[in-house]
Amino acid sequence: MERFHYNSALEALNDLKKRGYTLDFNLEGDCLQCPQAQLQLNPKDFTIDEVYRFEGMSNPADSSVVYGISSKTGQKGVLVDAYGMYANSVSTEMAAKLKSAYH
Repeated sequence: MERFHYNSALEALNDLKKRGYTLDFNLEGDCLQCPQAQLQLNPKDFTIDEVYRFEGMSNPADSSVVYGISSKTGQKGVLVDAYGMYANSVSTEMAAKLKSAYH
């Protein structure tokens, strides 16, 4: 997994977009969805290429994770997810997939 260093989530998002990660994914329980591409990906349908964690400067609970994601069919995009008490509720399979990107 390739790693770059970014000072903010916005910096990571801008660079990922420049490098071809142009779709915006949303977590929807047991899948990732991209309304703009009418795309739905189950955990087996995508790979997490890169992951970056950021903590809020004034509030550690205000933290986020930026994922660079590739689908098996070649689409590339980003997922931004809060962690801590604002994290989305996802399926066990999706949680395991996202967590595996940290190791």
